[in-house]
Amino acid sequence: MKVTILDDYQDTVRTLACFGMTAGHDVTIWNDHVDDVGALAERLRETEALALIRERTPIRAPLLERLDKLRMISQTSVYPHIDVETCTRRGIVVSSYMGHGQPSYATAELTWGLVIAAMRRIPQETAALKAGRWQAYPVGTGLRGKTLGVYGYGRIGAVVAGYGQAFGMNVLAYGREGSLERARADGCATAASKAELFETADVLTLHVRLIEATRGMVTADDLARMKPTALIVNTSRAGLIAPGALEAALAAGRPGMAAVDVYETEPVLGGRHPLLALDNVVCSPHLGYVERDQLELMFGKIFEQIVAYAAGRPINVVNPAALENRPAGFAGTTPP
Repeated sequence: MKVTILDDYQDTVRTLACFGMTAGHDVTIWNDHVDDVGALAERLRETEALALIRERTPIRAPLLERLDKLRMISQTSVYPHIDVETCTRRGIVVSSYMGHGQPSYATAELTWGLVIAAMRRIPQETAALKAGRWQAYPVGTGLRGKTLGVYGYGRIGAVVAGYGQAFGMNVLAYGREGSLERARADGCATAASKAELFETADVLTLHVRLIEATRGMVTADDLARMKPTALIVNTSRAGLIAPGALEAALAAGRPGMAAVDVYETEPVLGGRHPLLALDNVVCSPHLGYVERDQLELMFGKIFEQIVAYAAGRPINVVNPAALENRPAGFAGTTPP
């Protein structure tokens, strides 16, 4: 099959051990990102199997309608960026391994790295040292004895809470009742309200899935409740915070710091994002799950799904009705 992999920014996929699973297939890898539908359609004109790295490129009807040779999309995790209905109508199988019960340790570790980096101002001090200055910023703050607020005690939130406990922090969780029950079972305190969480936390980290119900759930009023010494960390999705609210809150001094790994539009190129201009913000380029072992696991599943489809035995299919809409004479590989 003609396989295309989009958005491999760091040119990593071809170096993974699991890449050997694609032997016998014609694989094209793109290392840059393209938004324009026409340019994407041209890149994918001959593609039969499309491999996606999470939600980096939306696959909507205007693009799908121009991809007559596309037969399957392979990825992992949730798929709000894919127009599954159009895929089904056009006979395009969407295979997505959901990884039930397995937290993203890579994201949890990156979250904790940002916490320490921001609280001790490590990136700022490193840049100052390279510029010839010594201990150039206001002194940082340690974590022991402070309160770690975890908004969303799911798989990742629970791991981050465990890191906080290991560092001697007092964990305060908030979220849906089911997640609060898990937090209590793990020995964590729970906040009675969102207001209590924001008012109490010295470090507040977000671990909530972005859906319509959670979009903009962190408001300007929530941020204004935070301590002027507090840090807010977002390694989930930028859309969880109301547009412009974080920048305004930081300018007002509540909270005093932020650490951010996610942005409204990605990739962020040319240094064009208001958070990048602030000395009290640590920014990373959406590295949460981007770690070699995690990518090995991810693409192992992605390639497994492609190989299974090519053999006529698709797996992890989220739109089984698409199997009934495949072109006449389709036998599992490229139709005649």
